[in-house]
Amino acid sequence: MFRKVNLEPGLNQLVKPGEMEFIEFDIFKGEKGDSYTFSSKDYEVGIIILTGRCNIKVDDISYSSLGARRNVFDGNAYSLYVPNNKEVTIEALENVEIAIGKTKVKTDEDVKLIKPEDVTVRNVGAGNWRRDVKDIIDKRIKAKRLLIGETINPPGNWSSYPPHKHDKDNYPYEVRMEEVYFYKLNPSHGFGLQRVYTQEGDIDNVYLIEDNSLLMIKRGYHPVVAAPGYQLYYLWILAGDTREQLMADDPKHQWIKYVEKILRELK
Repeated sequence: MFRKVNLEPGLNQLVKPGEMEFIEFDIFKGEKGDSYTFSSKDYEVGIIILTGRCNIKVDDISYSSLGARRNVFDGNAYSLYVPNNKEVTIEALENVEIAIGKTKVKTDEDVKLIKPEDVTVRNVGAGNWRRDVKDIIDKRIKAKRLLIGETINPPGNWSSYPPHKHDKDNYPYEVRMEEVYFYKLNPSHGFGLQRVYTQEGDIDNVYLIEDNSLLMIKRGYHPVVAAPGYQLYYLWILAGDTREQLMADDPKHQWIKYVEKILRELK
């Protein structure tokens, strides 16, 4: 399911309970002095500060003046991993947009602050499918289901390429993971294109990506491209019973990976 999102002040529930099996997704949009309090209950939660600065309190642990980005293209994010049964209060110190991804699962792990310097940045692909992938809540964090990160496509470039999917359990080659993409463009009036398709042909859709678009991925390959002249960003949230990024490439396009190796060796 794909939709354009109009972010309103306060809490925006973008993926509501029941829309996906594993993932729920909200964005808190606030001005200086605004706050939002919630309990993690039986969820594990990833909090990603997209833009702006805020204070966050988790039970009796306080984190002051988190966040430094003017926009999502401006460096790495501050983030928090929150386990079950924690009370969380977010207080905006300026205009903020804060992503809250969550999934139901039993966990008694510790709260974990992820600073910008803790984010792993990978240069993935080559040529016009090169992109920067930023792993935020990854295997270093002892989550049970969640994996969260960000991807930035340079203008005109592809990502999630060669096209891959993760909708079947075929360990160790592929594991089933739902995914959500939340997109931003730079400049914000730009656009991109997202294709979602299956080998069987029962799904084959192309979507116009604009600033603040959202995609829920339950099945299929899902390559994405930025229009020339515009950077394309997406926050990605993965969740499933097997917490592994094991993806199956489309066999028709898998040869691209061999070209990628050659291009990298020529540098």
